[in-house]
Amino acid sequence: MLSAYKRIVAFYSRLAAVLAVGLACCTCSRPPQGVLVPSALSAEGASRVPIFVATTRSRSTTDAGEMFGAERSPVISYAAITVSIPPESTRKIGQIQWPTSLPGDPARDFVTTSATHIDEASFTAKISDLAASSGRSRVLVFVHGYNNRFDEAVYRLAQIVNDSKAPVLPVLFSWPSRGMLDVPAYKEDLESAHSSRAALRQLLITIAANRNVREITILCHSMGCWPALDALQPKEKVKNLLLVAPDVDVEIFQVDFHHAGNPKPRVAIFISQDDTALNLSKLISNGRPRLGNVNPYVEPYRSIFEHNAILVFDLSNLRGDAHSRAFEDISSVMGLIERRLAEGQQLTDSSPMTAANSK
Repeated sequence: MLSAYKRIVAFYSRLAAVLAVGLACCTCSRPPQGVLVPSALSAEGASRVPIFVATTRSRSTTDAGEMFGAERSPVISYAAITVSIPPESTRKIGQIQWPTSLPGDPARDFVTTSATHIDEASFTAKISDLAASSGRSRVLVFVHGYNNRFDEAVYRLAQIVNDSKAPVLPVLFSWPSRGMLDVPAYKEDLESAHSSRAALRQLLITIAANRNVREITILCHSMGCWPALDALQPKEKVKNLLLVAPDVDVEIFQVDFHHAGNPKPRVAIFISQDDTALNLSKLISNGRPRLGNVNPYVEPYRSIFEHNAILVFDLSNLRGDAHSRAFEDISSVMGLIERRLAEGQQLTDSSPMTAANSK
């Protein structure tokens, strides 16, 4: 039984750890416009990751290589995209190798090989077909965070799935982030994230209705955890909710958790107390604490996590930048989880874990 728990937690924590690197780092090197224009080029040893998309962004009418822009849409749109990832020998795991010029070299760059707008029926059919042909019945729904363009979110999910070796069907839920780094954009992004909650609920219902899907895991980052909180409500087949650096008001999280019915999905939160991005978010939010960088050992947070049987991973003491240390030390993160389980703790144990306590 312990071995089974270890495999389950290692699987989901690895996904969260890979994500933690960084959607916040997207502004470090923005991709050139047009990366989603399909290329016929290929390279030996490159891998291909199919991504299914549901989005509340408006369809782009000016740039075919953008597909969806930053404006809000009143309806959900769908797409199917395949991303080619260069051989491991030519890249650094955990990073996206953006092409410096288009269409890019698949031997050393991430390259789009197909990108198609589809309807809801085709979206469901493509998931069914891939589930049947691959033997995979788990869906990973990824909800990106603040300051993300659509193409960035697509390539990030492809990188997560490829580098974590996750045997999942990847679905991107992309809400209309402005993809800009300033206070007005932050506030507009927050409104857009909130307004996308109903669309994410509908997406989960659509996926759960697929008889070839056995289990759904939601992986959210930063501001994307706002709409993902709705997954606390009982939803068929939603078994796991992973919140990485959640830019979420602690009190609102408590209220949502309290009012959610049962059974709830397993909830895991990845925290870094020295996360400066969340400190800035706290400042913008009139000093209201953010769930992703609280101290889980002091009250009231310790009791919140213990009472609700929430799995908490505090990565504050690992080396590296707060937004990237989970990936840079991914072997350490997984080692911490395995040691925790080896000590007899189970998935629902909620006493916080730190690198310092596990070394």
